[in-house]
Amino acid sequence: MSIDTRPEHAPDPTGPTRPATSDASPAGPASDVRRHLDAFAAAFNSGDPDALARVYEEGAVFVPRPGEAVTGPELRAANTAFQALGIPIDLRPRHIYIAGDIALLIVDWVIDGSGPDGGHVHLEGTATDVARRGPDGRWRYVIDNPFGTAAE
Repeated sequence: MSIDTRPEHAPDPTGPTRPATSDASPAGPASDVRRHLDAFAAAFNSGDPDALARVYEEGAVFVPRPGEAVTGPELRAANTAFQALGIPIDLRPRHIYIAGDIALLIVDWVIDGSGPDGGHVHLEGTATDVARRGPDGRWRYVIDNPFGTAAE
């Protein structure tokens, strides 16, 4: 079991997610849970819905708005809408807790820039996500809750 003991608001000493490596690419999920976040960011920023779908388990749940959980085709559609903004996501891990093949990821994220219509877009939150290591040794989201404990 791994426990992140940094204070709640301490910056991650490794900084924001880095560009994709051979273990974290739009080609698929990562074998290290910390690289899973890199894989997610690379897939999201690629603009390719198929790449993004590969970092989720089949049957995963996504919460595109507080209080609204979607799965299956609705999950893909909701993620595609976020990707369609055309603005990269910046992830900053706050805490990662691992128990066997399950991980709880607390991650600060920001999407900030000019949207497709040229208007300014700013979205941010602190995600409370759950990932599971599959039989292939790769981590995938089971629950992706980007707005964490935000009220409906």
